[in-house]
Amino acid sequence: MYVVPRPEVLEDPLYAVRLALTGTLAYAAIPLLDPALPPIIAALPLGLIAAQRKAFNPLRIVAGPVALIVMVYVMTWLVEQLRPMPLVYVGSMWLIYFLAFRMILKTGAMAGMLIIVVALLMSIMGMHGTATLEAMRDGFGQASLVAFVVGLLVYILLPARTKEQHVDEPVATTGNIEIGAAIRATVLLGLSFWLYSVMQPSDMMMAMVAAMVIVFPTRTRVWDEAFQRVRATVYGAAVALMVLALFTLSAHLPVILGLIFLSGLFFGSKMFSGPHPSMVYQYAFSVTLALVAGALSTQDPAYASFTRIVLTMLGAFTAAFAVGGLDALTKWQGTPIPQTNAMAQV
Repeated sequence: MYVVPRPEVLEDPLYAVRLALTGTLAYAAIPLLDPALPPIIAALPLGLIAAQRKAFNPLRIVAGPVALIVMVYVMTWLVEQLRPMPLVYVGSMWLIYFLAFRMILKTGAMAGMLIIVVALLMSIMGMHGTATLEAMRDGFGQASLVAFVVGLLVYILLPARTKEQHVDEPVATTGNIEIGAAIRATVLLGLSFWLYSVMQPSDMMMAMVAAMVIVFPTRTRVWDEAFQRVRATVYGAAVALMVLALFTLSAHLPVILGLIFLSGLFFGSKMFSGPHPSMVYQYAFSVTLALVAGALSTQDPAYASFTRIVLTMLGAFTAAFAVGGLDALTKWQGTPIPQTNAMAQV
């Protein structure tokens, strides 16, 4: 799957400030909207906005939230129709996962990842009941609107230096992608039931972690992504605990917003030249936002951090182990051409 490259200082020197402002404004929307699931409002806009590189692209700002809203409402309707028929429900979810993974493996584009995230979260919420499902739907809708408004605002206030717009360069996967997609869909279906049994609805943002791990086409990339997600969760949880500890000294909204801004500035600066891939720091900031929002609404901070770290590690590594083992067993990617033969064919 295509991975967004690091931001470049020469092209976008204000990227870290924009990242911090995005998280701060998204969190500031929580007391205004009073959502049922605050972590979604805090973390989701960051994911839609922070993945942009280079100059402002109005199509991405509009297309992302609109596509998310449409998919969430379609999935809500589908889940409500299929819930009374458990076998049909499970089979339909597997088929959606399969088609989305096939899209990712065939094209390398990130659109399939959005489908997987929406389908995974809405299907799990459907198991909790209609009220929870609709609360998640409304939360996604609110977060998408916040992402649209905040995205426009941060790029107006803090434009990139370059005028060139970023162009994705996805790479397709070779081999029998139907088998690869079926493996990933089956693992994700099993993971869905595990997440339903161990996680609360307010923790569902962390369900994306394991789902994103298993989209990559090679065992090496799957394991690399698993380690990155766990590392990001630990970093994000550590910063969240520091933010919450400092907030207890002066429990006022401007204080928490200032601490979130400083956290975003730290992670954003690391995205330029940190020792780990840039997405580690972006994920970590998302974890910080989700933890802080959840802890200050209904959850105990220490419990929330502990459970997120443990469940993320278990989910990510179990999924990576299952996918890696099945990939090795089926060898659906075929045998790579040896270097000597490849040179002889040139």
